[in-house]
Amino acid sequence: MQKKYIATPSQTKEILKKHKFSFKKSLGQNFLVDVNVLENIVKNAGVSKESAAIEIGPGIGALTEQLAIHADKVVAFEIDGRLIPILKDTLSGYENVQLIHQDILKADVAKVVEENFDSSQEVHIVANLPYYITTPILMKLIRDRLPVTSITVMIQKEVADRMAAKPNTKSYGSLTIAIQYYTNAEVVMNVPKTVFMPQPNVDSSILKLVLRDEPPVQVDNEDFFFRIVQASFAQRRKTLRNNLTSHLGDQYDKEKISEILETAGIDGGRRGESLDMGEFAVLANTFWQAVGN
Repeated sequence: MQKKYIATPSQTKEILKKHKFSFKKSLGQNFLVDVNVLENIVKNAGVSKESAAIEIGPGIGALTEQLAIHADKVVAFEIDGRLIPILKDTLSGYENVQLIHQDILKADVAKVVEENFDSSQEVHIVANLPYYITTPILMKLIRDRLPVTSITVMIQKEVADRMAAKPNTKSYGSLTIAIQYYTNAEVVMNVPKTVFMPQPNVDSSILKLVLRDEPPVQVDNEDFFFRIVQASFAQRRKTLRNNLTSHLGDQYDKEKISEILETAGIDGGRRGESLDMGEFAVLANTFWQAVGN
């Protein structure tokens, strides 16, 4: 008899009815009801029986189930306590799944990796992330310098496009630089809203982030580098010189800013979106060195 996967509309409805579950809008709960999409996520993530997986927000276990089938071991973080008994029920046939009832933003993920997985294993983070908290979760995972190989997430298409954008495009901005400083970012698949229950208002994309061993540019001070990037994109229609003057004017006067731009070999009449990461690094380092930090 063919196994009934969780991720079908009929099975999902049955599970929700059985457990009298109602969706919480505040948690951005949209459950996937298409097995093909889930299998594609797992495949794109590079999950295999030799590797381990961490999932964030397993819901009723649709993606968790596919990860359990393809990975050696899965640890899933779920913030909604109402879902823990449901997950224990739906995933009862999978002995390689561990559930953790915790907010991922407060979790010590590095410790979880150390305690649950073999040190020789590749670890992949895989998740269908709530739209309202995508960026904070990804930035935490990336900045924590976790011992993981990749992060593959289903997120709002517009946000995925911004994270994987190239210079001189509408989507390119400070978020692009922040993500690509730490990772290689690629949109591997687009997903229509019709494969979710309830159906969200926007389409989604699967974004794969492969963690870099080293950033692609060398900067004298990371915090200052990101401050320069954010200032450069503060008002997209403004020139670089005007944005930097508006946001750094309390430290540097307009003449000093023009002088630093000239030293960096960057035309202050350009807009932030025209600079690649290498140029931002040169700009930030020139500022940093010019004021004797």
